[in-house]
Amino acid sequence: MTIDPTTLTIKLAHDALRNKEYSAVALAEAVLAHAEKENPTINAYVEVFDDVRESAKHADTLLASGKGSDLTGIPLGIKDNMLIKGKIASSGSGILKNYRAVYDATVIAKLKEAGAVLIGRTNMDEFAMGGSTETGIAGPTKNPIDPTRVPGGSSGGSAAAVAMGGALGALGSDTGGSIRQPASFCGIVGMKPTYGAVSRYGLMSMASSLDQIGPFAKTVEDAEMLYRAIAGHDPMDSTSVPENNPLRAAVAKKDKLTIGIPESFIALDGLDADVRENFRAIIAALKDEGHTIKTVELPSLPYALSVYYVIMPAEVSANLARYDGIRYGLSVPADKLMQVYMESRGQGFGKEVRRRILMGTYVLSAGYYDAYYNKAIAVRRMIVREFTRAFAEVDVIATPTAPSPAWKIGAKISDPLAMYLEDIFTVPANIAGLPGISVPAGTVVRDGSTLPVGIQFMAAPFHEDMLFAAGKSVEQSRKGA
Repeated sequence: MTIDPTTLTIKLAHDALRNKEYSAVALAEAVLAHAEKENPTINAYVEVFDDVRESAKHADTLLASGKGSDLTGIPLGIKDNMLIKGKIASSGSGILKNYRAVYDATVIAKLKEAGAVLIGRTNMDEFAMGGSTETGIAGPTKNPIDPTRVPGGSSGGSAAAVAMGGALGALGSDTGGSIRQPASFCGIVGMKPTYGAVSRYGLMSMASSLDQIGPFAKTVEDAEMLYRAIAGHDPMDSTSVPENNPLRAAVAKKDKLTIGIPESFIALDGLDADVRENFRAIIAALKDEGHTIKTVELPSLPYALSVYYVIMPAEVSANLARYDGIRYGLSVPADKLMQVYMESRGQGFGKEVRRRILMGTYVLSAGYYDAYYNKAIAVRRMIVREFTRAFAEVDVIATPTAPSPAWKIGAKISDPLAMYLEDIFTVPANIAGLPGISVPAGTVVRDGSTLPVGIQFMAAPFHEDMLFAAGKSVEQSRKGA
């Protein structure tokens, strides 16, 4: 039987493995062959593991014994900021280019227990700081749809690996849109879970109050399968929400949803006209399917981006202080201790990371802490309150995932402000700790290239089921179009 990794989904592969249509080894070899063919052009992987076939043989053993799970034998890519015991984990940075993990991240332990096959480490922006996967030490990742364009960031390697057929699914991390935006640019599904729904233990921190691990996949059903495999309380993560917390209470499933549209937010300048038109068409199709469309007021939402670019650099400044050239990672010898610090960090960190450390240190400094950081925290609380009121009236809130499709490689890397503005629709979910999902919503044309765009849904905390329902409705409406 021919295995085509470019069209194969996790669900179809799972069913085929269960029915013994092919083995996990055969599946892994097909995906490996495709990854090795495409990766020299796309640069989705910084390393393909040498124990893939071994893992696939173990998966076949599990399947033969009847102990397999939904993910047994499924080939997955892993973003290079998650620890896999014995493997290098560089977070795309020169300061950690030779760092080898001594334990598994909780999500990795869960995937190994499920019998998943880990294909390799995927490329990323350095320490997840970027929106294009151009700032990491492995060089830029290219968009499989159009290799002259970016795949989005910072989890662009994971998105590209799935889109090019080099994995059936992948894990990324999302601090301000780093899963959802690449999913939109690469024409796949990307999901950011509720803050505290998935363990962050073993994830290299960028901004601890914003980071979440989540799945990439070709379909919403596949993303849901991955999410359920990695979700759950973890005592090793102090931000993980316990299972008995009322927030985790089961949500009643609905056939038809009430979908909120923040009209004044979507009307802001900066959203490409054809992306807005595509969004309107999808919303109209959802209305035709029987979902209720309702305007919601979120007056503080336009400030979310400014809040993000105060809180995030402040947490970056604190989190990256541990990379000092002494304890682990790159250490540049010097005569004085301060020189070791300065040389190691100066040589080990790239330009964007240094920029955000400087921004964060500034907003936390005496005289500016109240003016910037405390004010951002106050506005963050206001945004959370507005979302809480809105979700009393609607099941999900919809926006475009990104204001534009993928841009040309190099077009925005020297203009940080233009890059930061691309996060305008995705950062609110991180600021408020909400789950969000990006689902393919159609295409737009740029310079002769037909490029995918996504629609984003956000839901109340731990209402991931609402996101999956909304996402499946979009898939259904597009199938019938």
